[in-house]
Amino acid sequence: MKIDPIAYAGAVVREVAVRERDGKPARAVIATRSYDTDTADLWDALTNPERIPRWFLPILGDLRLGGRYKFEGQAGGEITACEPPRRLAVTWEAMGTVSWVTVTLADDHSGGTRLELEHLSIIEGDFWDRYGPGAVGVGWDLALIGLALYLATGDGQEFDRDAAAAWPASEDGKDFIRRSSMDWCRASIAAGTEEAAARSAAANTTAFYCGEPEPGSGG
Repeated sequence: MKIDPIAYAGAVVREVAVRERDGKPARAVIATRSYDTDTADLWDALTNPERIPRWFLPILGDLRLGGRYKFEGQAGGEITACEPPRRLAVTWEAMGTVSWVTVTLADDHSGGTRLELEHLSIIEGDFWDRYGPGAVGVGWDLALIGLALYLATGDGQEFDRDAAAAWPASEDGKDFIRRSSMDWCRASIAAGTEEAAARSAAANTTAFYCGEPEPGSGG
């Protein structure tokens, strides 16, 4: 599978916002990109349990407002808002923590659809200092690539999800991860993070996603 890491990294606009949730400091990791399809089709790709596994992961649960979902081997949570075909919000429950994901769709100037994904996390412990926004940002960037590749095939063609899942371990995939991680680093600095701290967190995130020892770990 040949994917241009420069083009796909450049397709996403990345932002980090300083927020508050439940009276605690929080950060929002926001990824925005456009897809060459209409809003109804993109909404269906994001919410149809038969289509979701074709570009992301198998999903189980009661997929309606107030219901609970679970991605195979990943997070689960509750569907807290469902406003077809424009806005979907869920809790993201993983590793004993709860965060919040909101996806908003809008028509873009080119005739396609703009997708904005916001992942809001409360800042607790040292996880944010250690990994920064790229901890979730790089993962969502990879998911957005899978969605782009799937939509580009059209419903009449077979999307090779296994090849897409293996791509991050390739040289091009690691190149993309490094570019994505550095772009999240820049977004973190723009949000007020001290540059040295942001770069250190980005290096740790890059190492994690590339399957390499963290800098200074001695591994």
